[in-house]
Amino acid sequence: MRLLLSNLILLLFSISVFAQSSTNITGIVTDQSEMPLIGVTVFVKGTTSGTVTDIDGSYSIEALSNATLVYSFIGMKTQEIPVNNQTLINVSLLESTTGLDEVVVIGYGKMSVKDLTSSITTVKSEDLVKTPSGNVMQSLQGKVAGLQVISSGAPGESPTIRLRGIGSYPGHGNEGPLYVVDGVFYDNIDFLNTADIESTSVLKDASAAAIYGVRAANGVVLIETKSGKRNQKAQINYNGYYGYQVAQNVLKMANAEQYTNMALESGSAADEQFILNAMQRYGRSRINPNVPNVNTDWYDEIMRTAAIQNHSLSVSGGNENTTYSIGTSFFTQEGVLNMKNEYERFNLRSKIDFQANEWFTIGGNIILSNSTKYEPESAAWNVAYFAVPIMPVYDELNTAASPTRYASAEDLGYRGGKNPFPTMDLSENRIRTKKVLANFYAKLDLIPKKLNFKTTYSQDFTSQEGRFVDLAYFVSTNFKRTDDSVQKNSQTTTNQTWDNILTYTDSFGGHNFTLMAGSSYRDETWNYLSATGLNFPSGLEENWYISKSKSKPSDSVNDDGRKQYGMSYFGRMSYNFNNKYLLYGTMRADGSSKYQEKWGYFPTVGAGWVISEENFMKDVEFIDFLKFRASWGKLGNNKIAASDGANSTNVVTTAIDGVLVSGTTTSSTYSSLKWEVTEETNFGVTTTLLANRLSVDADYYIRDTKNAVIDVTNPLIGGTVRKNVGEIRNSGFELALNWSDNITKDLKYSIGANVSTLKNEVRDLFGQPYIDGGQAEFRQRSIVGEPLLAFFGREVVGVYQNEAEVAADPVAVENGLAPGDLKYKDQNKDGKIDDDDRVVLGSYFPNFMYGANLGITYKNWEFTMNILGQTGNKILNRKRGELIWTNDSNLDADLAKNRWHGEGTSNKYPSSAGLRKGWNQKMSDYFVEDGSYFRIQNIQVAYNLRQKAVFGVKVPDARISFTADRPLTVFSYNGFNPEVENGIDTQTYPIPAVYTLGLNVNF
Repeated sequence: MRLLLSNLILLLFSISVFAQSSTNITGIVTDQSEMPLIGVTVFVKGTTSGTVTDIDGSYSIEALSNATLVYSFIGMKTQEIPVNNQTLINVSLLESTTGLDEVVVIGYGKMSVKDLTSSITTVKSEDLVKTPSGNVMQSLQGKVAGLQVISSGAPGESPTIRLRGIGSYPGHGNEGPLYVVDGVFYDNIDFLNTADIESTSVLKDASAAAIYGVRAANGVVLIETKSGKRNQKAQINYNGYYGYQVAQNVLKMANAEQYTNMALESGSAADEQFILNAMQRYGRSRINPNVPNVNTDWYDEIMRTAAIQNHSLSVSGGNENTTYSIGTSFFTQEGVLNMKNEYERFNLRSKIDFQANEWFTIGGNIILSNSTKYEPESAAWNVAYFAVPIMPVYDELNTAASPTRYASAEDLGYRGGKNPFPTMDLSENRIRTKKVLANFYAKLDLIPKKLNFKTTYSQDFTSQEGRFVDLAYFVSTNFKRTDDSVQKNSQTTTNQTWDNILTYTDSFGGHNFTLMAGSSYRDETWNYLSATGLNFPSGLEENWYISKSKSKPSDSVNDDGRKQYGMSYFGRMSYNFNNKYLLYGTMRADGSSKYQEKWGYFPTVGAGWVISEENFMKDVEFIDFLKFRASWGKLGNNKIAASDGANSTNVVTTAIDGVLVSGTTTSSTYSSLKWEVTEETNFGVTTTLLANRLSVDADYYIRDTKNAVIDVTNPLIGGTVRKNVGEIRNSGFELALNWSDNITKDLKYSIGANVSTLKNEVRDLFGQPYIDGGQAEFRQRSIVGEPLLAFFGREVVGVYQNEAEVAADPVAVENGLAPGDLKYKDQNKDGKIDDDDRVVLGSYFPNFMYGANLGITYKNWEFTMNILGQTGNKILNRKRGELIWTNDSNLDADLAKNRWHGEGTSNKYPSSAGLRKGWNQKMSDYFVEDGSYFRIQNIQVAYNLRQKAVFGVKVPDARISFTADRPLTVFSYNGFNPEVENGIDTQTYPIPAVYTLGLNVNF
């Protein structure tokens, strides 16, 4: 009996061992189109054992026969499949159209989309790389509600970024968001290659951004670069494109005939003589003998078609304990301005994570960036606008000119040379930038899957060397550059950050929570040195050094620097109950050596209710997910200067007892500033509908900047001093909609749209009625109840058409007006036109922005299109206004064609003679134009080569694409483009259309 029992136990044990023996399971993972998916994570549920699919979508993993395999991939629904003694498991993953289960990057951590209570928008990597640009932020234009991206066409220049308006008084470098790349803080990310980015998250409200403290008052853009994956064999990827940039919407200027007509109509004897001089020097036109035989299109002369290209090569992979990603990239872009105007950047990057054992992980990443930028001579655009068309670029009769026989308008009698080429051809502005960006971390799992500690050290070192060379030239008496000059500057910036984070995650019952506490130390150093040399041997570039200059002005030497420290403590709690009730809160204490007020304390709180999880919503079939969320938070802005001002001494002479007596008065306008405080409330709704085909995100926010730094008038001593006493409000509504569906197995599509409104309003100016900005001739004014720096002037109601109309208007008679002069509105009905009739003419802030996208996939073909636009913003056309100082220059063709030149010809533009009158040169909405525009932002057609073989040999998967970026922009503004950073257009660099052919290959 004992023997039988022993044998029975042995038999049961053997069966149990046999049943629990591991099995090698293989298979292929595809999408709904049966295309293999590369990099799908496959792991055994409840263990750390896992792998990823290779380039063929294949995988192999060891698992027990009663185990469950989990298949997960970004953008796809996670699937769990029991092994059940199977050895071959092929899986087709479905798209996760809602993305609710996706994990997004938040401050110092990650969180599931469905658990968010804040306003966060994530843009996928594949959407970023479709835009051929040297700056990542350009790729976000039109894709994020509430995010304004103002493009710059100049090579290497970063766009201006504004998130939910401006909360500080503009003009002090305090408008842009904070950029966090792999945990490292930056004010600019012009060094990043778009193809190296894995994900981009925009933290829009204070609740989301406040964990980053006083650098995050204008929002945060979080970026994670690409990493390798565990148990993945080496994946080699090439991604590149080559193309051309073509200037779009080139402003048409008055041609020779139009200009001649305007000059003769002006009533100026001098202008009439200039025309005669041009005909004597260059001859008469055969078509119209009353016009000089020159018709120069200056914009056409100074511009060119410019090349752009980018090439990236990366290798990534990993084993059981290590992941790695190594890459290099080269980007180069010529400028459309026809001079030494270009930008090139070479990057090297590496990223590695190593799990030394079950409780200790270390890793880091390094980016080395080396760029060279040749900046344009920005004044060339301004000179080309005013250059008269009756003069050529080169004039062989100008034998006195050196080194080239450029033409000069002075030879025709004009006061200036009006030729942009001498400055363009004989100037070179080079800036070389080297960056070393390093980030290292160590992570300890103190309690497995519950408590971990992570310490991170980051350093950003930037070295920048500028060389600005202006070579001497002579064109005419007052159109010359006497000295060769070289100005050099060198600046270094070092930012160090040390973060320590403790995170605890746990669940029990229906309670799920994460607690985080941390500290951050930062050290910022900046040094600057510059000097100038004159008259060096300019023939060879190797002589362009200050040491070889004959003269070295001592007042050109500038040596400067600063050093600042900061220490912060912060914590966060996120909690949900049964995935229905969400609670989120952060607290941050920021200390800084920058201000006299050493510490600031910034709390936030957020709450969410997933109403779709309630029992009473179970029968509402068309609602798949519905969440209401609300948040409130405070955070500081340390981009404000710590103090400013000066002691001043003035000599005063006054009469005492009939005798003149002189003396002095002294005054101090020093200010003691602290950080501004942003307080924001956000209400939002997130929902998915109709079998997860439609997703909706809506937000309403109110963002108040308190303690805003403004200029305050000193009542006794005069002048102004900056104080933290203003209040500025930005408020608006944001809506994002996305729909996707499959029509057939081979045909699917997606449509998305986003809209946002913005109201920028000055709330308090410390009792002052207004603060003036801009120039006296082109006034801007910040008024309580109106936007910051609104355009302020007279309202034009028409143009006087005839003598009878002039005679019937006392204002016109009193001011000696004539037909063709502007008619202004008498706002206060006092029978006269003066400064009291000035009103707000608009703002450069758009009050409505929108974007939309369309995607269609048919088998291996892809088509995508993005559009965007904005309305409500105004642009001050300062170019037209320059007639105040230079009334013998050219003007745009629209004005030339539509000027008043007889009764009924125009009720908008003055006459040629009227343009020269001070009456018509007053700041008015004649100069302030509508800045609204619509743009087809991006069109791309692509073909995917998958699982193809040539002569029986399998070729790598590849994607070939053709992209048209910004091919069409529609607007009414009389300029190159309506994207003007501060709303004042004097010499805006044109934004070109870009056409590229791209190739992406995976080996």
